[in-house]
Amino acid sequence: MNNRYFDLIDQTFYFPQDGFDIDHGSLVFNGVPIKHLIEKYGTPLKLTYLPKIGAQIKKARNLFNRAIKTSGYSGKYYYCYCTKSCHFSYVLDEVLRHNVNLETSSSFDIDLIRRLYTKGKVTKKTIIINNGYKTEEYVGKISSLINDGFKNVIPVMDNMEELEIFEKHISDKCRIGLRVATEEEPNFEFYTSRLGIRSSKVLDYYKDKIADNPKFDLKMLHFFVDTGIKDSQYYWSELRKAVKLYCELKVICPTLKAINIGGGMPIRNSLGFEFDYKYMIKEIVNNISQTCEEMEVPEPDIFTEFGKYTVGESGATIFSVLGQKQQNDSEIWYMVDNSLMNTIPDAWGIGERFILLPINKWNNEYHRVNIGGLTCDNSDYYNSEVNQSQVYLPKYDPKKEDEPLYLGFFHTGAYQDALSGYGGIKHCLIPSPKHIVVYKDSKGNLIDTLYRPEQTPEDMLQVLGY
Repeated sequence: MNNRYFDLIDQTFYFPQDGFDIDHGSLVFNGVPIKHLIEKYGTPLKLTYLPKIGAQIKKARNLFNRAIKTSGYSGKYYYCYCTKSCHFSYVLDEVLRHNVNLETSSSFDIDLIRRLYTKGKVTKKTIIINNGYKTEEYVGKISSLINDGFKNVIPVMDNMEELEIFEKHISDKCRIGLRVATEEEPNFEFYTSRLGIRSSKVLDYYKDKIADNPKFDLKMLHFFVDTGIKDSQYYWSELRKAVKLYCELKVICPTLKAINIGGGMPIRNSLGFEFDYKYMIKEIVNNISQTCEEMEVPEPDIFTEFGKYTVGESGATIFSVLGQKQQNDSEIWYMVDNSLMNTIPDAWGIGERFILLPINKWNNEYHRVNIGGLTCDNSDYYNSEVNQSQVYLPKYDPKKEDEPLYLGFFHTGAYQDALSGYGGIKHCLIPSPKHIVVYKDSKGNLIDTLYRPEQTPEDMLQVLGY
């Protein structure tokens, strides 16, 4: 029986697979030799592989356009990137290279749009969808864009009071959207999403507040299922309800042209991840088409706001194992050189799982371990995978092996930096890791660059006022 870590992975999953391979006993991520980066920059480090972002955009766009073409669907498809998933400039630069549209969530997002416009990254023709609860400041900044000639800005009303605030700020006319509150899954803590307007109120709201208002043209109906796009009775039920409401609204609103299904396209969180993107996208298009046909309404343009899907699989977080602790007969701890709570907070906050793989020592035997972070918090650990309730990693003896064991958490590119407060105060004052960006030059050669070094004591103490 083979007891090497490589044999465990090879027998459990299809391996190598897209994005992951082994070269000379070490892990390669999207063609990037991680060991080379470790030797050059050290650990801990965060990695962003930019070409993956473009590949994700192309994949979704091609699948939607093919589904539309093969089914004879009359509407168009529009890909939007929601900036909240990752705001870094190098991500937005890469996203906008692929001619996508944008979705914003807060007031400061509009300052980001202004900066992108100044740098020539977006134009006044770029479609910019504004979601979220609208504060007076947020409304003011959105309105200033519209008043300055950004005619494809579409603020989506999250509640029935927002329209009155926009009316005070808009000087001419603008396009708007309405967000419909979805019903949550039966096992959720509450029945209806706090986001959006109750579906039973939408038609009357349009008739009373929008239909005869010369400042607004309703262009879009927006809905989003928080648990994501998946082949379940719940998702298809919510989609059909939203499309049915779109059709009822379209009958009385000739300017309505688009349905926005939000985000929620899943990404790989395990080597055993299975999701039929082609089937799901085809079924989304078919469900919208069938409902419109039944209600004798023209098919709408389809908008998506893929954030995590766009950028999630481009990211990785790499650690060194500093040492190991045998705490009882059955529990072994690998202690890494940063905090898991700080660097991948979703693993701690919502139990999110990421792809965890060793960078080296694939030919060593394996055993079950727990992974511990550097903070003094009891919750700073990782000990289960999506496909199993345990973590298996290579054995190693730091007294006999010169090279430490390196570990990587992969597909961490969405939300983790924002949720951890990148560059700010960290739990136990453990610094943000150095950040490496990898891209390809015009000849297709891989280029790695240090985007930002590891946070220093001076950085943190200055924020604290010392």
